[in-house]
Amino acid sequence: MGDVTTLATEHRGTRRRPELAAFLRNRRARVTPADVGMPGGLRRRTPGLRREEVAQLSGVGVTWYTWLEQGRPINASGQVLDAVARTLRLDRSEREHLYHLAEVPLAPDAEDLASDLPHVSAEIQGIIDALDPRPAVVYNARYDMLATNAAYRELFFVAPMTATGRPNVLWALFTVNEEDCPVVFREAEMPLMVAQLRGAYGRHVGEPPWEKFIHDLSAASPFFAKLWASGDVVPPGPRVKTFRHKAVGEIRMTSVSLSINGMPDCRIVAYTPADEVSGERLQSVREQCCPPA
Repeated sequence: MGDVTTLATEHRGTRRRPELAAFLRNRRARVTPADVGMPGGLRRRTPGLRREEVAQLSGVGVTWYTWLEQGRPINASGQVLDAVARTLRLDRSEREHLYHLAEVPLAPDAEDLASDLPHVSAEIQGIIDALDPRPAVVYNARYDMLATNAAYRELFFVAPMTATGRPNVLWALFTVNEEDCPVVFREAEMPLMVAQLRGAYGRHVGEPPWEKFIHDLSAASPFFAKLWASGDVVPPGPRVKTFRHKAVGEIRMTSVSLSINGMPDCRIVAYTPADEVSGERLQSVREQCCPPA
């Protein structure tokens, strides 16, 4: 298994290096000398900046930058990549793409550190609202709640989570008293959630918001720390989960995840009653919270 993993990693690196080279050449070609305050010259055959000009403006060696643009397997730090990104005038999405191709953990800028949570558009909010009376939520890969509909808020008591300043499902589940946890079969269900989190974490290793979240939750919950240390990984997928509601008892729900264009790592999760009794109990919750006029 170790040999297979090593070969897969090497194959990804081999595929990424040509992509990195092409990306840098393309971005370099679109930046003119005038854009960076340099004279263009009369006999200029290169569209955009020359390699040595990018190196000079970025404060790196010409040979090093040439090798980077040729896709050679060299190491690059986040500081150097940021300098190249500024010289090539990369926007946020392009900067993230550069980091991924160079296989360097993305270091958020000051704005990212303040809040790395994406904005949910009115269109997406409208979609999950339209799913009512089925509970629906928009999660990112870290289980932050980015948007919810009324049915979700009523079933899962979102208000207390929001009041803590951490509207995150994992944080709520692992820091609440066990007898108050809404997830039935906690010992079986929560390891699956942590294993899914670890699968997503592989794409964000070294990013400060992720590292801080893992560190803080590990400190707050020995149970989470134990599960995280296990190293288990599972992919996302539809599952039947049993939830406990203080007013109606247990409700079995099937969860389905839907990806969202333009929001990487985010998904709509919609819950459907898994049986007739659960459907009746969910309806009862809705009627208690929103009685008919």
